[in-house]
Amino acid sequence: MSDSAGSSSNYCYRHPNRQSYILCQRCGRTICPECQTQAAVGVQCPECVREGRASVPRPKSRILTAFRPDSGKPVVTWTIIALCVVLFGLQNLPVVGNYINIFGVYRPLLTESLPWTMITSAFLHGSILHILFNMYSLFIIGSLLERMLGRGRYIALYLLSAFGGSVAVLLLSPATAVVGASGAIFGLLGAFFVIQRKFGGTNVQLLVIVGLNLVIGFVPGLNIAWQAHIGGLIVGAAIAFIYVRTRRAAQKNTQILMVSLVGVALIALTIVGVLLIHR
Repeated sequence: MSDSAGSSSNYCYRHPNRQSYILCQRCGRTICPECQTQAAVGVQCPECVREGRASVPRPKSRILTAFRPDSGKPVVTWTIIALCVVLFGLQNLPVVGNYINIFGVYRPLLTESLPWTMITSAFLHGSILHILFNMYSLFIIGSLLERMLGRGRYIALYLLSAFGGSVAVLLLSPATAVVGASGAIFGLLGAFFVIQRKFGGTNVQLLVIVGLNLVIGFVPGLNIAWQAHIGGLIVGAAIAFIYVRTRRAAQKNTQILMVSLVGVALIALTIVGVLLIHR
């Protein structure tokens, strides 16, 4: 019979020269005091502790899980950015660019004959700096919101915010022709603000960004349609308010109805704006 005191099983598996009679509660290996980590019952070795920590799911942000978001990459945001870049390139071609500018730029005085330009203008830009600034903003805030809301809600938010920006231009400055995704992006900012207020998080930096962009819109000589910013901001905030109030699966139809009513209201305001122009 062998001497149990000299058995290798009575020595720490990580420190063979240290005798111990304490076993890991998970794997049963002998561990010395240095290798022991107190568990709910008994002690565990370093490997079992690491495995245990790796198997525990990390808690997700309350904001990110609030709307049961789509899993995957923000393909809608990437698609919008790609479309804007391609159209910007086409805008600068001699013949094609003329047609795009005629049938894509929003001119409030032509709303009755070219109503689709209230949306298409959000995919066109006037300069390289214009598109670079807007696409960077869209990449940052759009990617986050798309993952948060899911693709369907995100598309509705983006398009209605763009529509809202054009409606504001129609009502406040009907003689101004506008292009750019700024109205839609301000809608995303307004939505993110409302969602943060509902589920926690700091709004200070977001308020600073919104404030600076609104102030820039009033600077003479920059030709920025601040009206579109305000319109997009209001519509985006309103849609986000609907989203946070109708998050449950049972409220899906109610959510669709209320978002549709926002679209109907924008159409009604568009009709009012056209009537005022022809008054």
